[in-house]
This record gives sequence, C-alpha cells and structure tokens, in this order.
Amino acid sequence: MSIFGNIMSAIFGSSSAKAAQPAAAPASSGGAAAGTATMPQVDVAAVLSDIASKNKEKLDWRKSIVDLMKLLGLDSSLSARKELAKELGYTGDTNDSATMNVWLHKQVMQKLAENGGKVPDDLKH
Repeated sequence: MSIFGNIMSAIFGSSSAKAAQPAAAPASSGGAAAGTATMPQVDVAAVLSDIASKNKEKLDWRKSIVDLMKLLGLDSSLSARKELAKELGYTGDTNDSATMNVWLHKQVMQKLAENGGKVPDDLKH
C-alpha cells in the first residue's frame, strides 16, 4: 500500500466505528436501500485529536507532516517523506526538506478532503 494509502487507512479506519453510527439512523427511518446509502464524511481533525489525546508524546500534527506520520504510527523518516512526495507529485527539490514538509502537510490534508475527509480550512493551507 502507498504511504498516502496508509495515512488514509489509519485515519478513516480509526473513525469507522464512529462513522457507522450516524449512518444507521437515516437508513432505518429513510427507507432507502442499503446500497444507495453514502458514507458520512470522516472528521479528520476530530479523529486526529482523539488519537493525539491518547498519545503520551506531544505531537504538532496540525502543522508538521513528521508529527502527523508519527501520530499515525507510520515511518516519518526523510526517505519515507520523499516517497510520499513522489506519490503526491511534488516537483520541488526533495533535498529542501523544510519546503517539502510544508507542501506535504498541505497536500495530505487536501487529499484527505478529496477522499471523503472533513478537513478544516486552516489545515488545508
């Protein structure tokens, strides 16, 4: 699985129990077929805040791609971030890790939003 796929899986998988509860009520009262029901949006900030609250290490996942990856239990090494940058189409200098990291964080949040995540605007820029 791709690194971004692992990020999505860690976030969307963590919320699956919470996400299933709101979906159950409309399906039973609405009379719609189960196949037509849509998955509710995953509140990315809420999921990550919940994971962070249970983590003994203080991680600034709202600003740092390294801390976000650490929070999710993923490899946050420079080589892993370079691979993530490649996956997401980064065209800048991967040796300029500070610039790449800022871009990566923004892109990951944007891609999470594009894939069904509810991401606050302040995390997308």
